[in-house]
Amino acid sequence: MLRLVTLTSTIALMATSLMAEQIKVGVSPGEHAEIMEEVARVAEPMGLEIDVIEFSDYVVPNQALADGDIEANSFQHVPYLEAQMKDRGFALAVVGNTITTPMGVYSDKITDIADLEEGATFGIPNDPTNGGRALLVLQQLGMIKIDPAAGLVPTVLDITENPKDLSFKELDAAQLPRSLADLDAALINTNYAIASGLSPKEDSIAMESADNPYVNVIAVQKGKEDAPWVKTLLEAYHSDEIKAFIDESYHGTVITSW
Repeated sequence: MLRLVTLTSTIALMATSLMAEQIKVGVSPGEHAEIMEEVARVAEPMGLEIDVIEFSDYVVPNQALADGDIEANSFQHVPYLEAQMKDRGFALAVVGNTITTPMGVYSDKITDIADLEEGATFGIPNDPTNGGRALLVLQQLGMIKIDPAAGLVPTVLDITENPKDLSFKELDAAQLPRSLADLDAALINTNYAIASGLSPKEDSIAMESADNPYVNVIAVQKGKEDAPWVKTLLEAYHSDEIKAFIDESYHGTVITSW
């Protein structure tokens, strides 16, 4: 009888595996990758197998999604996605919110942003959305002032006041942590900070306010918003298990936003 039960269970598990839907989800290094691995664990008993694909930059995941190489991605906030769709013609759609990750100021040379010397070199991301976000954080911190007409995507040309005459070096977002030795300070996205061994809570010398418009999202190809696997993916991501994982793992430096 025990042999029969074991055989029956094995057959049932095989049948479940055969029926499971399989998708690829693109993520960036750090918390997005770590959280999606947990989501994959939660989703598997729900009949959804998630292959987590990690990309090293911010450009390729949307191209891969548009090309159909992956079914979804989870790495970007809404302003960045909107800029990508406008600039590159991607037909993508938001299906759900994920997390908010405030940017942090990091430095190998100072421990207080107020100690930045006149003419200091400050690193910011070189993509328009995150570069603009970094400048807005510096405005929030009282370091510069920006022309309000620039909205969410200001450039260094939109700076109207720069009392310390800061010099801005625009670099690929993933390169900023590795470039700290050559900079006086830099604003770094949380995922790249964590992936480089920096702790937003312990190593940053200033942080973006949590009250900001940069909520991260899950995106899919337009027209696939109602696919059954999308509902399962969101149910797994928005589960109590994932919220607990985020709260316990990141201690407030990564904020659930659903």
